[in-house]
Amino acid sequence: MIPADLKYSESHEWVRVEGDTATIGITDHAQTELGDIVFIEAPEIGDTVEAHEPCGSIESVKAAEDLKSPVSGEVLEINEELNDAPELVNEDPYGKGWIFKVKLADPSGLDTLLDANGYAEIAAS
Repeated sequence: MIPADLKYSESHEWVRVEGDTATIGITDHAQTELGDIVFIEAPEIGDTVEAHEPCGSIESVKAAEDLKSPVSGEVLEINEELNDAPELVNEDPYGKGWIFKVKLADPSGLDTLLDANGYAEIAAS
């Protein structure tokens, strides 16, 4: 199930926008492909991230992948729970498994992201 209220990147990250804050995580499809997640390196609070550029990494028992920010902005918060429980991304990728929050530099950047239907096509290919 791909939540309809989120935006998606082609690199399998999701964005939930509330005001000028974007909460970011990886999709259910991405966590399924990665398998059991064992470590997440998130950006630091205060870092500036650029849309579609690597800003951290996700390691699973099968692979290590770049974590890319779907939007540009300043990192406001990281999900500290993932330090001790990275498996939250596997268990609840759209809820407790969020990774970081960004203050949007330019809300129009959201226009380049996919809706649920567009992401479903990419996830299925």
